[in-house]
Amino acid sequence: MARIYLDDAASAPLLPQVRSLLAALEWANPSSPHAEGRAARAALDRARDRAAAALGVPALDLFFCASGTQAVNLALLGAGRRLPRERSIVTWTHEHQAVLGAVRQLELEGRSVHLLEPDSSGRADPDQIPSSAGLISLGLANNEVGSLQPVSEVGERARHLGARFHLDACQGPRWLAPDLEACDLASFSGSKLGALGGLVYAANHGRLEPLWAGGPQELGRVPGREDLAAASALALALERCSGERAPRAVEAAAQAARLQGALARAGGRMTGSKIRLPNLASACFPGRRGEDMVMALDLAGLAVSSGSACASGSLDPSHVLLAMGFSLADAGSSLRLSVGWETSDEEVSVAESVIAQVLGGGDERG
Repeated sequence: MARIYLDDAASAPLLPQVRSLLAALEWANPSSPHAEGRAARAALDRARDRAAAALGVPALDLFFCASGTQAVNLALLGAGRRLPRERSIVTWTHEHQAVLGAVRQLELEGRSVHLLEPDSSGRADPDQIPSSAGLISLGLANNEVGSLQPVSEVGERARHLGARFHLDACQGPRWLAPDLEACDLASFSGSKLGALGGLVYAANHGRLEPLWAGGPQELGRVPGREDLAAASALALALERCSGERAPRAVEAAAQAARLQGALARAGGRMTGSKIRLPNLASACFPGRRGEDMVMALDLAGLAVSSGSACASGSLDPSHVLLAMGFSLADAGSSLRLSVGWETSDEEVSVAESVIAQVLGGGDERG
């Protein structure tokens, strides 16, 4: 049986157009003065212009980098280190580890930090934000349970407080347009879009401290040789998203609903909000271990993920589910299935049958 990939939320397969682009791309250094270098520089400038047009922002407000995690760190550390000492940094305990790690680093450097709790559906409450906030970070959508966040409301609260608002848009732009007018900073991940690399949006040409020393690349924000391949691939993927996300989201929502039903019939309890990414189905299975279910489904031909992570032989419960109020046992019993642009209805039908066979619950399909 051919394998079925249902882990688009972790990493989307490269778009066919991206594969073709990478095969045809020249690989000269964009900082070199010779003809090949100048051609590479022109291609990098085109990539920035295309990404800016797709996002509806000025090209000089965009900085290419190596990954989504690096983009989050550049935005948060770059802005947080410029923050007046009397202002605090605010985020929520269910955010991605890249956000939490960057915030912890700022706390180690002496910055005041507030870690707020989400509600039981994995959504943030803008009213929790303290008046001392100077930098606020929130995800567009939670990466584990798919809950969409109140971005415009948090943006309004940030403006009222005179705080900068960072939107972690690594998860979600494939399916819905991020509201960049509501934020001052945003981070993107190419791997979630069928591309490569990362990207930071920083309004007004980016008042950011660079993470490293070493050169003038990316206006000094990201020193080192520019990755023309990643930048070009990410720009292409953003263009595809802006033109195709609406119909793709409708198709994905129908497929994800079928998978959510299959998880429920197998004994799963839905996690996250009903206001969620259209391509994602998630559930916890009390009394079971997430990693065991992931491996059993993997052996049966389905690539899925769990909210828990196995590192060095020890099973860690999902920090997202713990933040949402789940018990320690239930937080280690989650599954996340996410469809992508290339997922077919036939594959979803097979996945429903496999879930029923491996996890139980019969083979009724709605």
